[in-house]
Amino acid sequence: MTTGSITQWLTRLRAGDQEALDQLFPLIYDELKVVARSMLSREAPGHTLGPTALVHEAYFRLAEREKISPESRHHLFAIAAQAMRRVLIDHARARKRFKRGAGQVAVPLDEIESIMSEEAADELIAIDEALDRLARVKPRPAQVVERRFFGGLSLEETAISLGVSLKTVQRDWLLARAWLRKEIDVDITRPGDPVTASSRHAPPQT
Repeated sequence: MTTGSITQWLTRLRAGDQEALDQLFPLIYDELKVVARSMLSREAPGHTLGPTALVHEAYFRLAEREKISPESRHHLFAIAAQAMRRVLIDHARARKRFKRGAGQVAVPLDEIESIMSEEAADELIAIDEALDRLARVKPRPAQVVERRFFGGLSLEETAISLGVSLKTVQRDWLLARAWLRKEIDVDITRPGDPVTASSRHAPPQT
């Protein structure tokens, strides 16, 4: 694998060549599995959704998009991480729907049951909803969290992918972490809800 080949396919993907995605994924597949493994390590042990399945599902979702325009390798990782985030959130919401007996979804019940605990599903959904709220008022800090927490990028890599300085990313990271912790505590400790916040889904420390 060479950086040049990745750059070539990124250029073609930005130009609208969707087949370039098929060429790009094998080049970064192992690295995406590391990101997926990191995401899944925050969930309950013993789930059946492994890193390979998570990466493949993210690929299928990206392939369905009309156009993907990653500006860099780091940006492509951020886009893939966002797709993996949506997969995990959809699984968490599906588990909650099954628990409440609300309709049919595509994922088998036994598979959903083993993906994550009830508490983990609540917390992951709370993070997702809080991150969406943050994005409406502070878009860039929300992108920093998404690329660090879900994408596994370092502060330096996040700065490069967003085209801003390291100091700006550090400031956004601190702001977003404080905001999200407050929001998540409110979301998952609603009256009558026995679930309490835990550190399993807290953004990693700098």
